[in-house]
Amino acid sequence: MKARRQGLILELIDRQPLHSQEQLRRRLLKAGFEATQATISRDIKELGLVKRAGDGAYARAGAETTNPETALAALERAAEEYLRRVDRVQQLVVIRTGIGQAQPLAIAIDRAQLPEAVGTIGGDDTILVVARDTRRAAALVKRLEKYVNP
Repeated sequence: MKARRQGLILELIDRQPLHSQEQLRRRLLKAGFEATQATISRDIKELGLVKRAGDGAYARAGAETTNPETALAALERAAEEYLRRVDRVQQLVVIRTGIGQAQPLAIAIDRAQLPEAVGTIGGDDTILVVARDTRRAAALVKRLEKYVNP
């Protein structure tokens, strides 16, 4: 039973972002597995699951976000949580976050592989995004502002 439950946990986190043990418990219950929070916590530890920096969802240790839809959802969530201000100077986009929040948002931007962005440099509370050109920089600013103000 434990091996099947843990196998299902891995399938669930690979298919969709799950951000809490309660979400995981509900998905397990739908699949016919009743588990307590303590059991799920032990399973997470035994499976070596970690929370992703970009969106806080559970993932296998060392796993990269490869699904484009998941990566975009992670970016949207990270932008909603961390983005404070975004400015553009020609083809450069400067993003301000709270203290210590630039890295998770920069990772989410990189993993989303946005067509507008060439790459990011993340500091403590500032991210520099180099866009492909001024038009794409403007499009990136609009995209990020849409995540914060839908």
